[in-house]
Amino acid sequence: MRRPTLADVAAEAGVSVALVSIVMRGAPGAGAATRERVLEVARRLDYRPDTRARLLRSGRSQLLGVMFDVRHPFHVDVLTGLYDAAGRAGYQLTLSAVTPRRDERTAVAELLDDRCEALVLFSPELPAAELAALAASRPVVAMMRTVRRRDVDVVRTDDALGSRLAVDHLVGLGHTRIAHIDGGARHGSAERRRGYEEAMQGHGLTSYRKIIPGGSGEDDGARAAAVLLDELPTAVTVFNDLSATGLLDVVRRRGVRVPEELSVVGYDDSSFSRLGHIDLTTVAQDIGRMTTDAVTRAVDRIEARAVATRDIVVPPRLVVRGTTGKGSQHR
Repeated sequence: MRRPTLADVAAEAGVSVALVSIVMRGAPGAGAATRERVLEVARRLDYRPDTRARLLRSGRSQLLGVMFDVRHPFHVDVLTGLYDAAGRAGYQLTLSAVTPRRDERTAVAELLDDRCEALVLFSPELPAAELAALAASRPVVAMMRTVRRRDVDVVRTDDALGSRLAVDHLVGLGHTRIAHIDGGARHGSAERRRGYEEAMQGHGLTSYRKIIPGGSGEDDGARAAAVLLDELPTAVTVFNDLSATGLLDVVRRRGVRVPEELSVVGYDDSSFSRLGHIDLTTVAQDIGRMTTDAVTRAVDRIEARAVATRDIVVPPRLVVRGTTGKGSQHR
């Protein structure tokens, strides 16, 4: 169905296109009766001003291009916060997804075709040099990833601190045999692994350190669980919540009671981790602050404002739920 235009409203209301434009912009120049007649026709025809076309004519799009991965539920949670932050700043979002059959370069190319004024990229896997090349033409904000390039802005969580919070919590419950399932080559994995190792060393538990290869998906957690079961610790920290759900499914099917026999801590505080049948203790990334910082930084770059630092690091917090409990070293 064809979208109604200014000309359609003008013809139906019996006025000029210029006068309709004045009414729709709320500008002076139209009498009260005429203004009401034009607005009534616009409502009846379901006419909506094409704000993007108007902005493009002015040389602006007011669009922030967002790349996210449909395979990661946490990205959907971050999108929700990003829409709120963009709305407060007077910007709109245009989205481009990474899927199992659609890579990051394709997703980014679509955003460039949409004439976005800045790019906000969720956990990008693109090489730093490619991100820097993109930043040569428009601001680029990488979220949830470290990028050591001066021309790329970063908004991320202090992942090492997050892992330390998880280990501190478990040690406080009496656990010593604490394992860690890492995220493989995913960004943030090295930092979370380092935080685990530092915390174990700080508590004098170096001899109990055990790192099991994992990844970011549910299947990765399930595979890691099979290894974990060969020599079951009393507690485990997991790279992210999705991987933790895969682990929980396997260990529970094998008759391991959580948290009585195994305490589990995830990472992200994804929305599904709060469901009653999961009830996952996890390290929460501060979505509200991260998304506000990402939009603010993108807009600051668009407006050529001075910024204090390129790398914005947001502290996480521990959220205690039902998958952690007191440890017994005699299990």
